[in-house]
Amino acid sequence: MNPLKIQNSSKQFGVWGMKSNKKNNLLTNLFKSYIIQCVIWTGIIVVVAIILGAVLQKVLDKYVPNYYLVYRSLYLGIAAIVILAICIIRLTYKLLKKVVAYVDELQHAIGQIFDKDVNYVKLSPELADIAIKLNHLKQESENNARLAKENEQRKNDLIMYLAHDLKTPLSSVIGYLTLLRDETQISKELQTKYLSIALDKAERLEDLINEFFEITRFNLSNITLQYSKINLTRLLEQLVYEFKPLLKEKNLTCNLKIQEDITLRCDANKIQRVFDNLLRNAAIYSFHDTEILITVEVQEKNVIIVFQNHGNTIPREKLSQIFEQFYRLDAARSTSSGGAGLGLAIAKQIIELHKGTILAESEDEKNIFTVTLPLS
Repeated sequence: MNPLKIQNSSKQFGVWGMKSNKKNNLLTNLFKSYIIQCVIWTGIIVVVAIILGAVLQKVLDKYVPNYYLVYRSLYLGIAAIVILAICIIRLTYKLLKKVVAYVDELQHAIGQIFDKDVNYVKLSPELADIAIKLNHLKQESENNARLAKENEQRKNDLIMYLAHDLKTPLSSVIGYLTLLRDETQISKELQTKYLSIALDKAERLEDLINEFFEITRFNLSNITLQYSKINLTRLLEQLVYEFKPLLKEKNLTCNLKIQEDITLRCDANKIQRVFDNLLRNAAIYSFHDTEILITVEVQEKNVIIVFQNHGNTIPREKLSQIFEQFYRLDAARSTSSGGAGLGLAIAKQIIELHKGTILAESEDEKNIFTVTLPLS
């Protein structure tokens, strides 16, 4: 996980784009209900007017002169229109009242999204679909807040680790240079020794700074992969050859099992960085006089690269942490062999940028790192 930025969610929720089997047609349903009620009331009034007109015709024919009968239909129509208008006004008022109630309810619910004391947003049954989406939004908001807090903590960790890891070699460089300055009677042999140690510590300091710059670059930049087709077989063969001096220090052998001319489409420099980190870790944490085995296998559209070495078994609870930044298996952070604990974290990011995976296994003093990458 990146310490200096919030992962977008990943993997993004897209809350408002979520598909639901039941569409949220609340306003449509309200409008339909309004129209249906208007039609029903209009029908009722028309039927009543017709019936009332027929009844009045029989009654009034006996008692009212024909002169007044001419206006009977007009009066009846006006009365029907007035009654219909009153009904429509009442229905419209009820509709608007319900809409306003829903708006107030939604406004209150939106406020609850950012209320930490509210675990779940509840709405009327008619707003059930919206409630589901609001709760997804609330969950995403809480996740983002948590990630932001973790991000801040990791930035603080970055500063702390930077100060800690740089202090030791820097103090050594200052110490040995001070000795060379103050001890005027020091022998030539001792001068050479002190200078050599100071140079080693300075180089160690440079390596640490480069690592921190690298992880910062990966976290703060939108990395663009420069894809090209490479010969994976030649790349790994060259890598093994370059590591011979390091392997020789512990009398290690490296056996590469790979078929000829496997072509891989990737960012060559970044993928080489991954394999360099994995082989370097295998060499650092291997027992003396053991073998490092690298096997490469093509399966359908993927290539699987496995790095296997013999060393101390990694506890199961630590396997999930070894890809975290600043994590190192060795307890001593000042060892000359271990870096700042960023190599595997960078390797994981590079692999994921290539839409691949990297997994770690450890059992019976055998450590295995498996990288899966798409061939194209």
